[in-house]
Amino acid sequence: MSKTIKGMYLFSGQSHPYLAKAVSELLGEPIADANVELQANRESKVNILVSVREKDVFIIQTGGDDVNNCIFELLIMAYACKTSSAKKIIAVMPYLPYSKHSKMRNRGAIPAKLVASMMCKAGVGHVITVDLHHKEVQGFFDCPVDNLRASPFIIRYIQQEIPDYKNAVVVAREPGSTKRATSFAERLHLSLAVIHGESKSDYYDEDGSGSPPPEYDDSSVSRVLPSVLPEMARKEKPPMTLVGDVTGKIAIIIDDMIDNVELLLKAAQLLEERGAYKIYALATHGQFTQSDVAKLENSFLEEVVVTNTIPQSIESDKIKAIDISQLIAESIRRIHNGESMSYLFRNIAADEI
Repeated sequence: MSKTIKGMYLFSGQSHPYLAKAVSELLGEPIADANVELQANRESKVNILVSVREKDVFIIQTGGDDVNNCIFELLIMAYACKTSSAKKIIAVMPYLPYSKHSKMRNRGAIPAKLVASMMCKAGVGHVITVDLHHKEVQGFFDCPVDNLRASPFIIRYIQQEIPDYKNAVVVAREPGSTKRATSFAERLHLSLAVIHGESKSDYYDEDGSGSPPPEYDDSSVSRVLPSVLPEMARKEKPPMTLVGDVTGKIAIIIDDMIDNVELLLKAAQLLEERGAYKIYALATHGQFTQSDVAKLENSFLEEVVVTNTIPQSIESDKIKAIDISQLIAESIRRIHNGESMSYLFRNIAADEI
């Protein structure tokens, strides 16, 4: 076994071996020996092959195609290290699964809270992640969460890889992305445009709120008559429109995650109709399916750029990946050595953290 950093072990789940290898090489720390496999019945089997007693254990596992298995594999690895008396267990999850599901919708649940509770119960004492969709997810954990930023890498890509980027307009794909897009526009000294009107989510479907009141046989039951209650006006989304001018400009769509190519293509079509002569889309996380390839190839988009927080199982000339293994490796090094993480958040305002 190769020499390791004193007091530390680096483990990898099966979700993103390429990122784990890149982080390992940057740290000069080999991936510790462990058997992690999926059995025929799809149960995860984990066997830690080194002594982790009183060691800092870092487990690199992100959300991949088989997201539920990725979560449970991490839980088993963390619990195995906990029962083996590890000093501290740090989950390195560049993309935290279910981080979009942080609010109660209809008669649903809050899966992000459930995932956080299970991770802490399994023994995770610290979490490293990148660009949470909803920052309030950090409050679901009973342990520290370092929500790193990939924006410096994305900004550098724009400056180095997009020709004539100074003749560009940063575009928020939806009103919810305006704050993030504004941050990019200010750092790049570019103007801003916002797309309004597209359907944001299926969560806004009928939730039963219009159900009639129950029938009471007992007239003595006291209740407020429905006719007395004021009725809330139903929301009607306006047609998709653009606030801002992209005529004769390069349009750079900014978002934290691209997981719905159809909405992205609608945005690109609108920008092309409004006069943008080149259109790029950039995000931290990207989840694509094989059916997305043909759609992207035939679209107005020049490139779709994401970081490697999630492994990409499809190939397309229009999909580019930015390596952020340096960010992950530096955060691991600082946490293990007890150094401040503030350096990784330099030039980031308090309301952006």
